[in-house]
Amino acid sequence: MALGGSLSALAAAVLFLGSFLPLATFCAPVLAMVILLPIQEECGPRFAWAAWGAVSVLALLLAADREMALVYGFFGWYPILRPQIVRLRSRLLRLICRLAVCDGLIVLLYGAVLALLAPEAAFSGSGLLTAGTLLCGNVLFLLLDRVLGRFTLLWRRALCRLF
Repeated sequence: MALGGSLSALAAAVLFLGSFLPLATFCAPVLAMVILLPIQEECGPRFAWAAWGAVSVLALLLAADREMALVYGFFGWYPILRPQIVRLRSRLLRLICRLAVCDGLIVLLYGAVLALLAPEAAFSGSGLLTAGTLLCGNVLFLLLDRVLGRFTLLWRRALCRLF
């Protein structure tokens, strides 16, 4: 319980501080996901869901950058889903699942943001630009998946012995 509360507070603080740097819109949510990995590993998915929910609400309430808070709210639960995707036998099926999650979340997140905040600009973009952005998002999401896997392995092999 103390681990969950402490790491959730640290993740919320990272998101709060990240809202002051423009580049941190996408970096701070990734760092918050990594901070919450020990909760998933030590306490299980039930506590990880609770920690993700608490950090998401705190980020929406405290962070000045709403887009960053929404990025964490939409993508922050992926480390909880990741072990189920890793268990799939087929490498191609794992890749398809990862890309489907990424594309679905990007479409939901930015579709909602554009529709709510700028309805006239929601459908005015170029199709090629949108496809290029989605492709870059997919590549970055696959890198995020690899980073989460490496940090999970680091936690299991070395860091959990220290705590």
